[in-house]
Amino acid sequence: MADVSRSGECVFALRNLRAGYVGEAVVHDVSLDLHAGRITTLFGHNGAGKTTTMKAAAGLLPMLGGRLELFGVDVTSRGSSHRVAKGLFYLGQERAVFGKLSVRDNLTLGAALVKSRSVIAERIEQVVALFPILAERMNQTAGSMSGGQQRMLALGIARMAGARVLMLDEPSLGLSPIINQRLLDATQQLAREQGIAVLLVEQTIGQALQYADHVYVMRSGSVVAEHTGDEARAREDWWEVF
Repeated sequence: MADVSRSGECVFALRNLRAGYVGEAVVHDVSLDLHAGRITTLFGHNGAGKTTTMKAAAGLLPMLGGRLELFGVDVTSRGSSHRVAKGLFYLGQERAVFGKLSVRDNLTLGAALVKSRSVIAERIEQVVALFPILAERMNQTAGSMSGGQQRMLALGIARMAGARVLMLDEPSLGLSPIINQRLLDATQQLAREQGIAVLLVEQTIGQALQYADHVYVMRSGSVVAEHTGDEARAREDWWEVF
């Protein structure tokens, strides 16, 4: 499987998703497309179903209905480990690092399934280029770093693992606007340079819109609007989303 998808290629096609908890659907008939090299944002009020949608797509919650294709292959009946192996990664609101291990060990674990040493070395160079602070923290335990640095490391781990579709659930939570902008800059760079398809869930609409190539809006478990990035940036009534 090629490490970089063709820019603009649809690599993630979610159709008519129904998902929820204890067999009760809170997400209804949600369809999303993600494209290589592009950032797609998903906006909506708290409880709109954004996190449920992402977790169901990642295989962390059961799909009660609908279909998911990754790179043209139906993975609806396959579990989370298979989806990860296909390159689909979900980074939740919690800090997805091994807190007691060093930064170096975290990155190494991210590449546990990569056999080529040259590929591992190349990806470490890419991660350090994105986040120079990690080069200074290689021997530091991940749990002792700041929240922003742990977010950077989590993105680095995803890159080490060869993520091709990356779902980010409110990465700005608890971070300053400046640190969040650095993370979004790096995410955009990963998308553009590595052909990664990104699904970004954010509450900070103004900042996230700067990076959006495509936008979906959810309300009460359903998609109620869809825009190109330019259309979304021209919209003046975002308060209605909430």
